[in-house]
Amino acid sequence: MNLPILHLKKHEERRLKVGHLWVFSNEVDTARSPLASFSPGDQAVVVSARGQALGVGYVNPGSLILARICDQNPNARLGREWLRDRIAQALALREALFPRPYYRMVFGEGDHLPGLVVDRYADVLSVQLLTAGMERLRQDVLDVLDELVRPRAVLLKGDVRSRQLEGLPLEVVAAKGDVPDEVEVLEGEGLYRASLASGQKTGWFYDQRPNRLSLLPLCKGRRVLDVFSYVGALGVGAALAGATEAVCVDASGAAAEHVAANAARNNVSQKVRAVKADAQDFLEEMAAKGERFDVISLDPPAFVKRKKDLEQGMGAYHTVNKLAARLLAPDGFLLTASCSQHMEEQQFQRLIVSALSGKRRSQLVWRGGQGPDHPVHPAMPETAYLKSLLFRVTAAPTSSDGHSQNP
Repeated sequence: MNLPILHLKKHEERRLKVGHLWVFSNEVDTARSPLASFSPGDQAVVVSARGQALGVGYVNPGSLILARICDQNPNARLGREWLRDRIAQALALREALFPRPYYRMVFGEGDHLPGLVVDRYADVLSVQLLTAGMERLRQDVLDVLDELVRPRAVLLKGDVRSRQLEGLPLEVVAAKGDVPDEVEVLEGEGLYRASLASGQKTGWFYDQRPNRLSLLPLCKGRRVLDVFSYVGALGVGAALAGATEAVCVDASGAAAEHVAANAARNNVSQKVRAVKADAQDFLEEMAAKGERFDVISLDPPAFVKRKKDLEQGMGAYHTVNKLAARLLAPDGFLLTASCSQHMEEQQFQRLIVSALSGKRRSQLVWRGGQGPDHPVHPAMPETAYLKSLLFRVTAAPTSSDGHSQNP
């Protein structure tokens, strides 16, 4: 099968030659490759202005990301056999990393599978087809997943904005079996349940798992506040790890109900309190009451969804972190995160340092990122989206007479 050619403008191949997978609409020589000649999802060979074949990808003439390169071999053809090789490689990595089948099984560009995301909950899969090209391969994707892991049920979770940008309908469809309303997740010592079809994202936030688990040893004997808690993985996990109290705050009533249910499921209801509230309102209220917590986790949604939102989003991050800092007990720990792709790690770190500034000293104890089931494509900084920082905030410095310098 001969594929059409997508010709690039002069010098636009440099980024692609080092491995980047995206071709933007302003990089294409539309005189030689009229966009009207392509339909969403068409496969094409991407070629430099000098005629060098850079690989095979799929095209969407209506998208800012005009093409996504899937294979650097210009003779490759995207279909069931190609998908099987790539998905099998992704699965092998997870099976090497995780003893239990709970993980993000496919992470789009990070697994050289642009437009495909698969989360695994034992024998239930949550699948996102995010692009027109991957939507074209829907049945092949489902067939390969069925062959490789024999799932009991598969949900196509297509209710995300990126599908709209690709001209695709928003839909949540049971593709196989009787898809349960909730899935079980094993994390650390805890057993949790989360909504699948109606839950956030694909049902669970596997990307933050290593950061949550790393924090748990610091929670023993301490009072913990989990803000933007979702279904309580951090708060319930802290209670299991020996926290004296864990307060879980989320604006979603459904999430708060899941926190309570997960606390009961793990026999820690007496230590866990679920609160439905706006994060900023709650933090301000606690500060006014003089409440203090030894460990605080802030895991907000992306405040910067587009580059033009950067300034406003940075202000939102600064506000919630400054409020949280007011609630920290002496020598307390703050785990704070940003999943905003458009904010760089050093920007985020400077912002948090500013939010913590004052008369108390702070220490950056460790940096974290997304879990290994969200591998980073080394030529695509866009795939390294999660920043997680753990700070220790010490008591106020004292003057020479031993008194606190704080008023």
